[in-house]
Amino acid sequence: MEPFKVSTHLATLLNSYPDAKSLIIAATNGGEQSKIAIARLWLSEGIPYAFRNKPALYESVRGWLSTRLGVDPKEIHLTGSARIGQSLAPTKLGAIFGEHSDLDIFIVSSNLFERMKADFNHWSYEFEGGLVQPNNERERIFWTDNNQRGPKLIQRGFLDAKIVPNQSSYPTVKNIAQTMWLLKEKLDITENAPHVKSASIRCYVDWVSYVRQMVISLST
Repeated sequence: MEPFKVSTHLATLLNSYPDAKSLIIAATNGGEQSKIAIARLWLSEGIPYAFRNKPALYESVRGWLSTRLGVDPKEIHLTGSARIGQSLAPTKLGAIFGEHSDLDIFIVSSNLFERMKADFNHWSYEFEGGLVQPNNERERIFWTDNNQRGPKLIQRGFLDAKIVPNQSSYPTVKNIAQTMWLLKEKLDITENAPHVKSASIRCYVDWVSYVRQMVISLST
């Protein structure tokens, strides 16, 4: 019988909110298994940094979101600087979470993923057929890019709600957009709640897809 083994690179990460640079070093030097461990534990589990001083509020938020979005509260999570307290984005590595930050929510739900995918396919069909038109040239550029990226993201097992226009023809995405607006407004008037610039949702079809995408992100 052998004892459990811990990667020497992960052994330096001793709390729930590790320094962003230390986490990146561990991911870079520890290989694939270290990236997987970081994705599973530090980037998805436990009380997020944004709610560290009021953990019960996080659960209240998840309960409210679950009712609005038709998912289980356990399927709702935070990522980014709201999770560990510092940004892992290459252009702002180590930036501290604050009022300038976004609340990046991710949901692992095959049901919500299928509803979002249906909205994307509906919008894509209408856009390509000229049944729905962007308001200006700048929006046309974004729509064209999103229309091309969407199938690739679906194949990888996730979708960002913002990839589909916030219009009544696409009810799931419209509900998400309205829910994110309401979430920010409710947090702004809640005592000791985190104040953020905006909130957004990415949905994964399953945990395998989430971990795979996080490993890719950590690799870059």
